[in-house]
Amino acid sequence: MSEDHSTSDATAEGTDGQTERTLPAHPLLHGLAEAHPDVTFETVLSGVGPPQDVATVSRDGLVDFLADAHDRGYSQFVDLCGVDYLRRRPRYEVVINVLCHEPPHRLRVRVGVPHDDPNVPSVTSVFPGANFYERETYDLFGIVFTGHPDLTRILLPDDWEGHPLRKDHSVGSVPVHFKHAHKAS
Repeated sequence: MSEDHSTSDATAEGTDGQTERTLPAHPLLHGLAEAHPDVTFETVLSGVGPPQDVATVSRDGLVDFLADAHDRGYSQFVDLCGVDYLRRRPRYEVVINVLCHEPPHRLRVRVGVPHDDPNVPSVTSVFPGANFYERETYDLFGIVFTGHPDLTRILLPDDWEGHPLRKDHSVGSVPVHFKHAHKAS
């Protein structure tokens, strides 16, 4: 199912030739957009469920943005994952979902990560629950979370080479030995 992207953080040209930034309508996002002018916001419409607000943040501004979002009410960390777009630049993306309970609102935060420098600051100082999600993303994609308290493999053996969810990682094979085949009687 495809997603329809409707931009909330549009720009318009003012009377003096300067571009003016249109801030998101949601009150929580409006305050975040004012405080973080380098962050772009959009609303993603999908075929299932309500529209979801998405903030695209730079690596350098990630921790400050999430700390501010936390202080403004996005106090629940939901999840974090990595995505490999292989032919896109930046190649990788870290996606973080946070939730505000009052008023109820979900925010997806996206951070682009280049292939030649797959580093993102750890967000465990803001959301301690991100610890194992960052370790899993490191293990499977090779994205390094700088400042993480214990960035070690979590799913694969320590001697495993590579990161299996990277799209250029070979699939490989594991030989399967079957014992006696059972015949239906």
